[in-house]
Amino acid sequence: MNSHSGSIEAGGFHLRYRIEGVGTPTIVIGSARNLPHLFSQRLREHLRLVFLDHRGFAAAPGPIDPTSFALETLVDDMERARQALGLERVAVMGHSGHAYMALEYGKKYAAHVSHVVMIGIAPDLSTASQQAAERYWQESVSPKRKAVFQANLQRLPDEALVRLPTAERAMQTRLRNAPKIWFDPQFDETPQWEGVERNEIIRRVWDEVFPAIDITRGLETFRVPVLLALGRYDFLVAPPSSWDPIRPYFRDLTVRVFERSGHTPSYEEPDLFDAELLSWMNKH
Repeated sequence: MNSHSGSIEAGGFHLRYRIEGVGTPTIVIGSARNLPHLFSQRLREHLRLVFLDHRGFAAAPGPIDPTSFALETLVDDMERARQALGLERVAVMGHSGHAYMALEYGKKYAAHVSHVVMIGIAPDLSTASQQAAERYWQESVSPKRKAVFQANLQRLPDEALVRLPTAERAMQTRLRNAPKIWFDPQFDETPQWEGVERNEIIRRVWDEVFPAIDITRGLETFRVPVLLALGRYDFLVAPPSSWDPIRPYFRDLTVRVFERSGHTPSYEEPDLFDAELLSWMNKH
């Protein structure tokens, strides 16, 4: 399987990339070290996957200027990478909050984008969406799954969590939240994050940038096809029904809900995810 890696300089940050597979070039934004774990080898037989860091997953060159994590800056970094790698027309894919980056890149650079794939995300990260996620958890989850979560909370209560170093706290938070993230409520995702570098941009992007995005802005002229892949057992974000008021804004939106997945259908149901994604891409 064809693969190679390197880095691209962007505002003093060195953004790693890893390219694997053959076929339609597809930029997958997030962490070039974490993301390859989330997609099957079979998919690499059809797509040339370009796993790309954003600035939050790169070593900081020094004190971080707030402009370093502006949405437009992060989106323009993706375009810088596309040009540097000599890619013409690409599909773009984002998982979780990075789905917003994929969509916003598609809007700004539509002439170079064939498809947008958004995985495991709600239409926004507002307080109302967080409340909807909590209601979905309370009203939909079995006692057994809730018991696993309560055991996790007792093992690592908030007062112990906040005393951990930043990187360790982030990892332990995800492990504690496994029943809300994964179809398997006891899944251990630690190996997926080994060697993944983070800096303070991560927190600022999630706390400030993503919650401020209005994804409906610009959709009136946006014609690139969009696939939205959601997990039925994803309790980390608002449920699939939260998209119902937003769907009419899209000119070409396909929604697929995976019944045995949580936050990451590409990893949890890889065969079905691959089949649905490739079929959709072929039709569009």
